[in-house]
Order: sequence, then structure tokens, then C-alpha cells
Amino acid sequence: MSEAIGLAPRAAKLDLGGLWVAPPLIVLALLFLYPLALIAHAAFVDGAGAVDLEAALATLQSRAFANALFNTAEIAIASTAGCLALGLTLALILAFAPFPGAGFVARLIDTFIALPTFLVTLAFTFLYGSAGVLNGALTTGLGLERPPVDFLYTAWGVILAEVTVYSPFVLRPLLAAFSLIDRDQIEVAGLLGARPWRIVRKIILPAALPALIAGGSLCLLLTVNEFGIVLFIGAKGVITLPLLIYDKAIQESDYQAACVIAMINVVVSLGLFSLYRIAARRLGG
Repeated sequence: MSEAIGLAPRAAKLDLGGLWVAPPLIVLALLFLYPLALIAHAAFVDGAGAVDLEAALATLQSRAFANALFNTAEIAIASTAGCLALGLTLALILAFAPFPGAGFVARLIDTFIALPTFLVTLAFTFLYGSAGVLNGALTTGLGLERPPVDFLYTAWGVILAEVTVYSPFVLRPLLAAFSLIDRDQIEVAGLLGARPWRIVRKIILPAALPALIAGGSLCLLLTVNEFGIVLFIGAKGVITLPLLIYDKAIQESDYQAACVIAMINVVVSLGLFSLYRIAARRLGG
């Protein structure tokens, strides 16, 4: 009898503990699942309340969607490759070729994570735009009639801006991984006559591979969904999925097409995020 009485409060406490799951689930449902359900409803249901798959298929088969999907993939892959190359180069220099002020440079690069993306594109406009500093100096110095540098308003300008913004997402985990490498192995390899590139390839890169893959996956996810840089630069003919959603919803008032494309963008983003989590978990990142 006394044992049963003692177990009752414990059971009640366990039951109440399970209720703590409800608040985060409610917040998740209100802030994410419900808006996502509204987008899915608007994508596949017309104004009369009937399921309309023909309009959705017409949107997915349109030339505008195909071009936006290709531009998104091309820019995201090129930007991620640039982030990996720049992040790895900077991490190797900061970690294994230290110089006075290296710590300050690393912290300065980290500040790009906190900056809005449009600030970087604005700075690029002042530097490389048609009336920017570089074109002004070249036009005046060489007596040219037209600005010679015009890459900013192309896909290359978008890629350069994204590489500048997102390289710290590769640099920071690489620096953390490099700090765990046993420096004695590097010293022994150097004493045995191994060249720097061989040391990087045989010792440093294998140890940093999890951080490199995780950082690259994160950059790929972020560049696929980048909107501000593409919109602010205004590159001619460069329409990505986020920008196409904006055009359909705001400029053309075609909300069903915008929601269809948004659902595709969500599926792509969730797929990339799942790959990122799988890679980070399997590689110990």
C-alpha cells in the first residue's frame, strides 16, 4: 500500500514531464508547418478549391523555371567551389604559416558572417560597378570611353559576392580542425624530407576532411537560397529560384506559380540540409 502511494507522485511527475514536448511542437506548427501547409495548398489548389495539378505542371515545365533551376545550380556549385578553395587557402595560411596579426585577420574575416549580404554587394558596386572606383581610375587613366570592367552585373559578380560572404563558413570549421592536428607529425614529415604540398595532402587534408565537407555542404545550402545578393546586383538574365519566386509573386501576382516554385525550393533545401547532417554525422563533424 505504501509502495503504491509512493509510486503515484512519481508517475504523475513522469506524465507531466511528457507535456513539455507540447510547447515546442506548437511553436513549430505555428511558425513553420502551418505556413508551409498554406503554401502547399496555394500551389496545388485553385481559387475555387479544386485540385489543379495542370497549372503546377505548366509552371514546372516552363522555360523560366528551367532557366532558374539551372542558374541556381550553376551559381551555387561555383560559389561553393570558390568558398572551399578560398577558405582552405586562408585556413592553411592562418594555421600553419602564422604571421603578426594573424589572429586579428581571422577575427576580421569572421565578421563577414554577421554582415548583411547587401552590404558586401554595395561595396562591390562602389569598387567594381560601372561608376565604381576601379572603372573610374581605368577610364581616366587610359582615356577610355566605356568602363572596361563589367563582370559585376553578370553571374560572375554574383559568384564573387557569394564567395566573399560565405567563405568564413568554411574557414572557421577548418581552423578548428587544424588546431586538433598533432604538429609533431608535421615536424617529423618535414625532417624526413616531405615537401609542404605532400604534408598538406597526406596529413592535413585527411584530418580536415570532415570540416571541409561540412563547411562546403553548408555553403551549398546557403547559396542555393541566396536572394539578397542576386536581387541587389541585378545581373542581367541571372534569375535564380528565390528571385523567380519574388518575380512571380510580387511583379506578376501569379501566387500559384510562386508557391509551386517555393515548394520545389523547400524540397531542394531540405534535401541539401539532410545531406549536410548525414555528412557531418558520418564523418564525425
